[in-house]
Amino acid sequence: MTVGVRGEHVHSPERRVPPPAPRKAARTLSAAGELLRALAAPVRIAIVLQLREADRCVHELVEALGVAQPLISQHLRVLKAAGVVHGERHGREVVYRLVDEHLSHIVVDAVTHVEEGPRGINQTDRTPRTEEM
Repeated sequence: MTVGVRGEHVHSPERRVPPPAPRKAARTLSAAGELLRALAAPVRIAIVLQLREADRCVHELVEALGVAQPLISQHLRVLKAAGVVHGERHGREVVYRLVDEHLSHIVVDAVTHVEEGPRGINQTDRTPRTEEM
């Protein structure tokens, strides 16, 4: 990239400059950030993956994840407040389910990305960039 006389950016003639993506409202971006923060804890990711397979009550999540019941309940409260899960009482138990399949896609895509290997964020065998040599 070079800079023009008045400070404008001048792109290479070989590169077609794409139009900008449509702007989203600040309120929408803020809500999306809150949702991603709610999904950010490893235990909450594991809960979403479990609920993707089937609706579950707290004791089933405790058994499946090997995490203490109070911790599962705490994470479920966060997910419920963020609108990720919904609980429905069945007798003495509350059965949790995902509110929306979009949410499980976010989590599954993130997990798949990491599991892909060197391109993922847990890259260990990294080739040094030119600037680092």
